[in-house]
Amino acid sequence: MRELSRAALTGILLAAVLLQTACSVWKMEKEPGEEVSYTVVDKDEIPEELKTQIEQEKTKAMMLTYADRGYLYAVRGYGKQKTSGYSIEVRRCYETDRVIYIETDLLGPEKTEAITETETYPYVVIKMEYRNRQVVFE
Repeated sequence: MRELSRAALTGILLAAVLLQTACSVWKMEKEPGEEVSYTVVDKDEIPEELKTQIEQEKTKAMMLTYADRGYLYAVRGYGKQKTSGYSIEVRRCYETDRVIYIETDLLGPEKTEAITETETYPYVVIKMEYRNRQVVFE
């Protein structure tokens, strides 16, 4: 019984040490940062590999990033919608020391707009110079 207690204590101490050394904690800044210059990409200008990934993920909400040739692409999709007329507005794109924040909104059809009862999958792709930062969609 004494050996079991010693083994259990050793295991607990080892786990505690590993947790202390394995976890790197840093606070994600939520203060306003510097605006990031970006462009909204037309569907025919999206890299083929990213198009394939979007096609696979489009039925559900998606937040993807893709790096290619010195650029960072960020994709925000809102999944399947029951009608046409939806669009996505990029409200803001800014960065802090460690994070790029992208704020978007799904906009519904205008009241005056003719809509069709067909499934749509609205998404937006933005392109910016590559930055080695985590991307957070809001």
